[in-house]
Amino acid sequence: MNLDVMREVDRLKSMTVRELRARYLEVFGEASRSGNKDFLWKRIAWRVQSAAEGDLSERARRRAEEIVDESDLRVRAPSRSFKAIDESSQSRTASYYFPSNNDRRVPMPGAILSRNYKGSVIRVMVLEKGYEYNGEIYRSLTAIARLVTGARWNGFHFFGLLKDKEAA
Repeated sequence: MNLDVMREVDRLKSMTVRELRARYLEVFGEASRSGNKDFLWKRIAWRVQSAAEGDLSERARRRAEEIVDESDLRVRAPSRSFKAIDESSQSRTASYYFPSNNDRRVPMPGAILSRNYKGSVIRVMVLEKGYEYNGEIYRSLTAIARLVTGARWNGFHFFGLLKDKEAA
C-alpha cells in the first residue's frame, strides 16, 4: 500500500464523526446517511485506496456481473409469510396463520382463562391457534393484556400462568 494512503487511513481513524461525514462528502460527492464512525472511515479508506491504486480490473468487473446474473436473487419476501387459515370460515376477524400453542404454560384448547381487572372479569378462550377475547382472535395473551390494561404486560403473568419460579 502507498505510504500516502497509509497516512490518510491513520488520519481517518482519529477523526470525529462530523469530520468523517465532511470527508465522505468530498470523496464520494454525496452526503452519508450514516453516523457510524467505523463504517465511515472504512468506506472512505476503501475509496482513497481505490483512487490511489486503481479499482477492479475490467475482467474482474465482468466476472462479478456474470455471477450476479447467474444467481437467484430474492427481490421481495415470500408471499406466504401469513397463511390464510380457512377462507370459507365465518370468522369475525382477519384470518391469519397463528402458531400452535405448544407452550406448556398454556392450557388445552377450549379452556377459559379469567381474571378480575378493575371491577370487570376478563375471559379469554384458548384456541388451537390463538386466543379469543370479546369475539376477536388474538395471536398472544400479551396482546390481550395490553388491550385491557393499556400498558405493557406479560400475558402469562397477567393471567397467572407463570409458575412460582418464573414469576419471581
